Amino acid sequence: MRVVVVGAGIAGVACARVLVDAGAEVSVVERAHVVGGRMATKRYDGRRSDIGAGYFTVSDPRFAAVAERWRRAGLAREWTDTFAVHSADGSSWTTGPVRWAAEGGLRSLVEDLASDLAVTTSSPVEWVEPGPRVDGSAVDAVVLAMPGPQALRLLDPNLREARSAAGRQAWLPSLTATLVYEERTWPDFRGAFVNDHPVLTTLFDDGSRRGDNAPVLVAHTGDAFAEQYVADALAAGDEIESAVRNLLELPGAAVRVHVRRWTFARPSEAGDAPFHLGDEMVGIAGDAWGSPRVQTAWLSGTALGDAIVARLS
Repeated sequence: MRVVVVGAGIAGVACARVLVDAGAEVSVVERAHVVGGRMATKRYDGRRSDIGAGYFTVSDPRFAAVAERWRRAGLAREWTDTFAVHSADGSSWTTGPVRWAAEGGLRSLVEDLASDLAVTTSSPVEWVEPGPRVDGSAVDAVVLAMPGPQALRLLDPNLREARSAAGRQAWLPSLTATLVYEERTWPDFRGAFVNDHPVLTTLFDDGSRRGDNAPVLVAHTGDAFAEQYVADALAAGDEIESAVRNLLELPGAAVRVHVRRWTFARPSEAGDAPFHLGDEMVGIAGDAWGSPRVQTAWLSGTALGDAIVARLS
C-alpha cells in the first residue's frame, strides 16, 4: 500500500511510523524547511528556544514508552510539576502532572521519530482529490496531519467527508515572543499560567526548560491580542516585553525580542474522536482530535495509522 502523509509534525510522523512498520510505502511531505510542526524550536544567536509547544505531559502508557525511550537517549527529561499562577488577585503556585522538556528543543523529539522515514521538506502539497490523488498522483490513502482550516485549502470539493470533518474545527491564534536578557533577574519559577491578562497567557523560563540557565524567557499571548497583529507580528514585541517586565517586576528590559505568529495555535475546543478516516481514504489527525496536547497529537497519528493499516490490509 502507498500512503502520502502531508505534514511532518508529531501527528504526521507518528502516523507514518505505524504505516512503515506495517510494510507500507510512505512518503511524508512538509511545506516547512524542517519537521516538527508546532513542536517548534528556533535558533536565535546560536541558541535554541522552544517557540511552539511549551512542554509535554504523559498519561497514556503507549506514549509513556516513547517518552521513556527519549529519556534513556538523553533527548528529554522530566522538568517540573509546579507552575506559578499570576492573576488579578495575586500570585500563587499550582501542582499538576510532570511537564517534560528537551535539552535540544522539542523539535529534536520529532526529528528522532522521523529519523529513518522518507521525509521531503520545503515541499507544499497543492491539491488532494478523489481517488485519492495527491497533486495528480494516485495513492491508497492520504493523511492530512494539520489543522482543519489548512486541510480545507487542499481538499477537492468532492471530498465531502474529509471537508466536513476539517470544517468542524475552529482554531485560535497566538504570538510567541522570545525575550533575551543580559542576565537572570526574575524570581525563581519554571513556567507560569497568566490568567485574565490582556496580553499574556503563559510564560516560560527557557533557561530552566532547556537546562542551560540562559537568561531567556518565552511568552505566549492570548488570541484576542494576537488578532491585533495579523500583518506584522514583530510590531507586538514592545508591548509583550513590557507586559512581561511588569508582570515579573523586572529591573530592566530585554535586549532582544523575537516574535513568531501562530495563526493556528490551538483548537478552540476538544475534538470528539481521535482522528477522521472516511470511505474516501483521506485521514485527518492532530491535537484538535482531543485536548490540545503533544500526547494527543501523537495518539491521533498513531491511531489513524492503525486504522489505515486495518482498512487496507
